Amino acid sequence: QVQLVESGGGLVQAGGSLRLSCAASGTFFSIIAMRWYRQAPGKERELVATITGGLSTNYADSVKGRFTISRDNAKNTVYLQMNSLKREDTAVYYCNADTVRDGGLYKYWGQGTQVTVSS
Repeated sequence: QVQLVESGGGLVQAGGSLRLSCAASGTFFSIIAMRWYRQAPGKERELVATITGGLSTNYADSVKGRFTISRDNAKNTVYLQMNSLKREDTAVYYCNADTVRDGGLYKYWGQGTQVTVSS
């Protein structure tokens, strides 16, 4: 089993910054890709950013230029630096990881961390 634990959420004013962290622990051979999703009230969960094992990144258009995803492979941790936050960034942010164990691919989710942006 793999556990993903997010941290760093909170309340911030519009224009401010937050840094989310997601640490993976448990039994796995490697982590292939890690992602951040978010889900606002009444909306579907959406993909925010992806980072591969080779450190390639991809972002949703709505966060390009404001958010930066990074990872520390030695710590099995992924980060999401969020700058110039807007009210529409308010959501529960979830970490997601693709892991390899015993020749199989497994996907895991964190419990989520709330980000609230006030005007």
